[in-house]
Amino acid sequence: MDGNGRWAEARGLPRVAGHREGSEAVRAVTREARRVGLEALTLYAFSTQNWARPEEEVGALMQLLADYLDSERGEIMENAIRLNAIGETERLPGFVRKRLDGLMADSRANRGMVLTLALSYGGREEIVHAARRAAAGPKGPGGLDVAALEAGLWTAGLPELDLLVRTSGERRISNFLLWQAAYAELHFSDILWPDFREMELLAAIADFQGRERRFGLTGAQLAGRE
Repeated sequence: MDGNGRWAEARGLPRVAGHREGSEAVRAVTREARRVGLEALTLYAFSTQNWARPEEEVGALMQLLADYLDSERGEIMENAIRLNAIGETERLPGFVRKRLDGLMADSRANRGMVLTLALSYGGREEIVHAARRAAAGPKGPGGLDVAALEAGLWTAGLPELDLLVRTSGERRISNFLLWQAAYAELHFSDILWPDFREMELLAAIADFQGRERRFGLTGAQLAGRE
């Protein structure tokens, strides 16, 4: 979810105004994802690198996150959404972690869409974490293989990543779900995140539905599937 700062600057507003409007986009996209029946939605809310931003901006983002968790609690529970979080969440301030942990616990039995917030998250950091966890397992470093590493990812238990959407006109994935994106379809939108709403999500899904997914298969293998 990119473009909050640029959205605000283009309107002569402080960056926090862009983040605030971005939270409205989160609400709209989550509702639409639930309505159309998506199994899982993962939102890159705060990266590991975002900690390097000015202290005032980081503080405002943490408060917005806390406010979001408070304001959306009822809707998450009413719509049977299960809240999940990935990343170095232990770095979050206590007032955020308390709300996050509480809502994750309360929604754990929900069987609707899984809404995952990537918080203090980095794809490279996730892979390093998973490799260390696998190497420390009963098979040791010699037992490190694809299955062992995947089991140690923060996304273990989530469905395979089908579609990765990047907003704001950027054409890169910026350290997000690097391992999981190996066979995902990529959709790049020129829309800044605060303006990314229901129609933009549906356009991304339509783009995905119009593609032929090959998964690295050979021509003979593809012919055998027809």
